[in-house]
Amino acid sequence: MARWEPMLDTLMRERAGGLLAYARLLAGDDAEDVLQDALVKAFSRGRRFPNVPMAEAYVRRTIPSVFIDRVRRAGAARRAHDKLREVPPHRPDSAEVLDVRAALARLSPRERACIVLRFYDDLTVPGIADRLGIAEGTVKRYLSDASARLAQELDTVADWRADPTTVPVVAPQMKGAGR
Repeated sequence: MARWEPMLDTLMRERAGGLLAYARLLAGDDAEDVLQDALVKAFSRGRRFPNVPMAEAYVRRTIPSVFIDRVRRAGAARRAHDKLREVPPHRPDSAEVLDVRAALARLSPRERACIVLRFYDDLTVPGIADRLGIAEGTVKRYLSDASARLAQELDTVADWRADPTTVPVVAPQMKGAGR
């Protein structure tokens, strides 16, 4: 048995649910494949971790990169982006529950990765840029466009506007939206 196998076994026994949930935020139905690829990348070359929290942190850090690489490698980034743009935004009526996961799934892969890293992992713009290997200005554009789309989609329940205890969501103008 390789020296890294006991750590991988312990990691999966103790933290698999959380890692899979995190991957699902980005990859949806492909979450298991993304998590598997992240585990292979994390434990390849005999990499050893001193404890489970460090192993989990490394795998979590690897998941967004693996997700984006899978989309890019498949040559589907452009097709996925175009396909997602074709999907009309879901407009729930007041009886429906907002489904943030469904709204995230309608974002492009990079927009989704930036939003998850910003609001789930609480990373700064420079931290996201470093993690994904892209420019800070690009991260800002993805966050702006994704925030605008999410605000439009999620601010459709009339009860929110009628309830004085809530704050209305104001969607910023998306680049090129007025054309």
